[in-house]
Amino acid sequence: MATWGYRGTAVITGAGSGIGRALAFALAEKGMDLALVDIREDRLEELRQALASNQRKVTIYARDVADRDAMRRLPSDVAADHDQVSVLVNNAGVALGGQFDQVAEDDFDWLMNINFRSVVDLTRAFLPHLREAARARIVNTSSLFGIIAPPGQAAYSASKFAVRGFSEALRHELDGSNVGLTVVHPGGIATNIATDARIKIDAPPEEIEKRKQSMNKLLRLSPEKAAKAIVEGVEKHRGRVLIGNDAKAAALVARLFPETYYRLIGMQMKGNDGT
Repeated sequence: MATWGYRGTAVITGAGSGIGRALAFALAEKGMDLALVDIREDRLEELRQALASNQRKVTIYARDVADRDAMRRLPSDVAADHDQVSVLVNNAGVALGGQFDQVAEDDFDWLMNINFRSVVDLTRAFLPHLREAARARIVNTSSLFGIIAPPGQAAYSASKFAVRGFSEALRHELDGSNVGLTVVHPGGIATNIATDARIKIDAPPEEIEKRKQSMNKLLRLSPEKAAKAIVEGVEKHRGRVLIGNDAKAAALVARLFPETYYRLIGMQMKGNDGT
């Protein structure tokens, strides 16, 4: 049976809600101290108070992961408050819907900076610290849309495929070292990502809201179950974790039908949406 072999502190970005918040509780239960990062200080403060009963050291850092200078300083800020960092969870992410030619360059860059560049920046910043731990792990959150690429998700899929490619290559580079890497592909997890998404379509506000509600209907699995699957994957040193039957099915269909998978998946998605 696998045992939890990580000690010290876990750094979690996007910790204020969803999977990041659930992971904070799950890792605290494993005995980890926590350094929690999110752009929303109110969410971080509420989480810190909720974690008080776990009797772990919890510090919060209200930072924008797209701020490169702030991310470069983060390891020293965390080191001033904590002992050894042994787990880094690059979880922060945003969504952006719309056909490629509808999405402005600034919006595309905004998403890529948060979803992908911050993963690279934080990995680069924390890797020297992780190498000092007896055992360490990097956990990078990709997506179901890092396995399949539906229309209207060119920017989001580009970022999540980039996270996947970066993570797989780095995992191979780290093979045999004290630092392991797990890339996570969540399916429809009940988080705020659809509600908070930027939607770039030529439509009235009520149509945009309707689309967000339709997407929310597909987000069924609880963040707590997702966090449990991630922790189990880390505990068992898995390189990839697929979360939810939708992610598992999509991975299989995409592997079997690499050029035509969306014909099958698209029909299924329409059926689930009631259209």
